[in-house]
Amino acid sequence: MPHELNAFRQVLQAHATDHASKVAVRGITGNVTYAQLLAEVERREVWLREQPDGPFALALENGPEALLWDLAALFAERPSLILPPFFSAAQRLHCLMQTQATLAVANDSFAEDLRAAGFTPGERFWERPAVLDAGLPAGTAKITYTSGSTGSPKGVCLSATSLLCVAQELEAASRPTEPTKYLAVLPLAVLLENLGIYAALLAGASITLYPQAQMGIGGASQVDWKRFLGTIALSGAESLILVPQLLLGLVTAIERGMMKVGPLRFVAVGGAKVASSLLERAEAVGLPVFEGYGLSECASVVCLNRPGDQHPGSVGRPLPHVQVRIADDGEVLVRGSTLLGYLGEPSFDGEWWPTGDLGHFDAAGFLYLAGRKKNQFITSFGRNVNPEWIEAELSQTGVILQAFVHGEGLPRNFALLWPIAPSISDEVIEQAVQQCNAGLPDYARVYAWRRLPSPFSGADGTLTSNGRPRRQEILRRHQPLITELSQS
Repeated sequence: MPHELNAFRQVLQAHATDHASKVAVRGITGNVTYAQLLAEVERREVWLREQPDGPFALALENGPEALLWDLAALFAERPSLILPPFFSAAQRLHCLMQTQATLAVANDSFAEDLRAAGFTPGERFWERPAVLDAGLPAGTAKITYTSGSTGSPKGVCLSATSLLCVAQELEAASRPTEPTKYLAVLPLAVLLENLGIYAALLAGASITLYPQAQMGIGGASQVDWKRFLGTIALSGAESLILVPQLLLGLVTAIERGMMKVGPLRFVAVGGAKVASSLLERAEAVGLPVFEGYGLSECASVVCLNRPGDQHPGSVGRPLPHVQVRIADDGEVLVRGSTLLGYLGEPSFDGEWWPTGDLGHFDAAGFLYLAGRKKNQFITSFGRNVNPEWIEAELSQTGVILQAFVHGEGLPRNFALLWPIAPSISDEVIEQAVQQCNAGLPDYARVYAWRRLPSPFSGADGTLTSNGRPRRQEILRRHQPLITELSQS
């Protein structure tokens, strides 16, 4: 057993002895104390060890039961994946088939996904026989899937050591503020949240872990703000992790007097770029926000602003478990806690991981990001989206000839469209957009669009010689339309 994993177990054993009756996890149906947590995790660990080898799929809503199984798989050293509820059914099927998971624990909302993948329900687990070797890198503890930058998201294979190094650093970063109550906001399938919960357990905090619907969050971008803000207030949360769009809602509510900062002491924000104006607004209302940066391929968090050590506008200094440097072309490179490899691809045996992000350090060692090398963008809900994927779907409807999709830092994606024939009406284009949206996960859908005044072309500089869109030129040339769409 890796040292970090054994140390994590020892921490939980100490909590179970020294704080046996303290609530470890609050759920909508009841609470679990630290003594109960350890006992229930170890019971599930035994059950998992009794089963034939093979990856384990967790398909449960956020709640104590999901955490118990997640920890049991970690301690049983069984590779696991948590099915993202914000993925489409086709994407979840891809995850199950690619990993060749042989066991699963699921609730009714995921039953159809499992049946489609060939699972049948048993006494304790959903089961299916192994068909082939998925080719998991040795030492894989968790397979976390990217947010689906294309139709078939990549499975990132991570070791327990990498995961727990990050959790330990997150706990150390928040320690000066001494938070004792943690509210899990994001789905457990989001690696950042998964590790945030581990950090809270290391600290001996009490965790509130409710299903997303109870939190007022639907899919990847739907929020019932009254319910969401009420959950924060009623939970008594002292720390939580947010994506920029949720931070915006919280700050706005505080500004309007709808709620108070209350006991919040450490609000980490990541998953996408945070506007400097939003950070300034948070500071003005007294909300303790700490921006960070990371990626699944580096086991989530790489840099983080910390209490007493922050530069607004930066993503903080690198955490102690990693090294970060800037390549000659400005790309951010990371060494330490990197992935073992992508599932189905050769193992990663390099020293420095190329992040695809551009950045620079200031004289004090704080990292500032300056966009992405490739076209992939990140919505304000922290979802990675490859616009070529959506543009291809739109152009395959038989109605749309050219499509340009954009959503960097925005809660909704928008599109500029040119139909196959100028005579096609806006109503027909709208039907085509909705037809396309029906087959996409909600974070990839087009929520607003405008008809282009003329098609893209090489003559006006909006297309390359081989017909690919020149994105920066399109953004520049159509700025009035884009401004209108982004504010709609």
